[in-house]
Amino acid sequence: MHIHILGICGTFMGGLALLARELGYTVSGSDANVYPPMSTQLQAAGICLMEGYEPAHLQPAPDLVVIGNALSRGNTAVEYVLDQGLPYTSGPQWLAENVLQSRWVLAVAGTHGKTTTASMLAWLLEANDLKPGFLIGGVPDNFGVSARLGETPFFVVEADEYDTAFFDKRSKFVHYRPRTLVLNNLEFDHADIFPDLEAIRIQFHHLLRTVPGNGLVVCNSGDPELENVLQRGCWTPVEWFGTDPDRDWSARPGREDTEFEVNFQRTPQGTVHWTLMGEHNRANALAAIAAARHAGVPAALSCAALANFAGIKRRMEVRGEVDGVTVYDDFAHHPTAIATTLQGLRQRVGNAPIMAVLEPRSNTMRMGVHQNQLAAALQAADRVLLYRPEGIVWDMAAIVDELGDRAVQFASVDDIIDTVVHQAGAGTHVLIMSNGGFENIHARLLEALHARQPMHV
Repeated sequence: MHIHILGICGTFMGGLALLARELGYTVSGSDANVYPPMSTQLQAAGICLMEGYEPAHLQPAPDLVVIGNALSRGNTAVEYVLDQGLPYTSGPQWLAENVLQSRWVLAVAGTHGKTTTASMLAWLLEANDLKPGFLIGGVPDNFGVSARLGETPFFVVEADEYDTAFFDKRSKFVHYRPRTLVLNNLEFDHADIFPDLEAIRIQFHHLLRTVPGNGLVVCNSGDPELENVLQRGCWTPVEWFGTDPDRDWSARPGREDTEFEVNFQRTPQGTVHWTLMGEHNRANALAAIAAARHAGVPAALSCAALANFAGIKRRMEVRGEVDGVTVYDDFAHHPTAIATTLQGLRQRVGNAPIMAVLEPRSNTMRMGVHQNQLAAALQAADRVLLYRPEGIVWDMAAIVDELGDRAVQFASVDDIIDTVVHQAGAGTHVLIMSNGGFENIHARLLEALHARQPMHV
């Protein structure tokens, strides 16, 4: 069977392609933006990638076209599919029908932390010989791929609230029907499809309605929006995690920021020693430990396994270091995630200078929905370099004014690279934040740093 995927280089659709290939299907795909790490993953799996959305990519006709949610009516490939009467479906629906049937689905939902928590959870199951399948919106370094079928009933999925497809406006996650559900947090995002926070609350409650009575909901006790959702009706046992020691799961920080004690109902379960930092990562770990315990992994074994959790590509990933300048790649694109990422880096590097480079690429960010929160989110950086791509209609200069001399906006990636090369001395940490390829800025910056004359700082 030949499946052609439209929008194949998205993190979700790329993972779907890997699963279909593993099932033995012939897989090809088209996308307007082909960039690593997804493009390299797909090419390594022998999947044919085509640039653009040409009808010729669908000739001869595949047996099924899987259409990503980034595509809408008016797209040339979509119109060709409809005009020719080709069979088509959405990614989440294909996943539900071809992979998740009869599986024990462990879904991780929330505005932030989905990729990290899902990666941790998959690793905890793997480290304890449960050989799970997974589909994650990133590439966990412990696995090297974003998706696989696995060898047991357990399947971990990153459960996104974004809409399913142009013909199915429900959130993706309502298709997954998890037995174990993690709810990390809930904030307003995706302003291109949700008119307000209440619309997102409704979708989260739809997800909650799909969890069976003999399942488990693992919920962040520090998020009032999640409590609001559960108060609308919950038919499943709930275990709460957070900083409150009276909740089911809590963490007590150790002497170093890279260690903490895990407690379940005030009883110590074990101590985690790992490379990650910050309260947000401790919360992610608690959620993953609780979910893994539901699947049969004792908390003590999960605590031990987290010592070998290797992280995720594009989540505070060090892309290189040249002459004492360290360049990071991070997916942060919401003010909360931006602030959390910068605070985590600040904890790690102390008083060393941080240059934050931000591309406002997500639909919500391009609409300016979060513009009033951005300056505060960037406070932990010593220098802020804001990229202003074409199509931004809101006033980025106001953020520069609020941040003062530390901030500058740019219309060119080349100019950003030149500025970093001339200003970054030894010991500087350059944090690049974008949910896209950002014109390959990371590799280009490292190349420019290699080429520059040694600085005398």
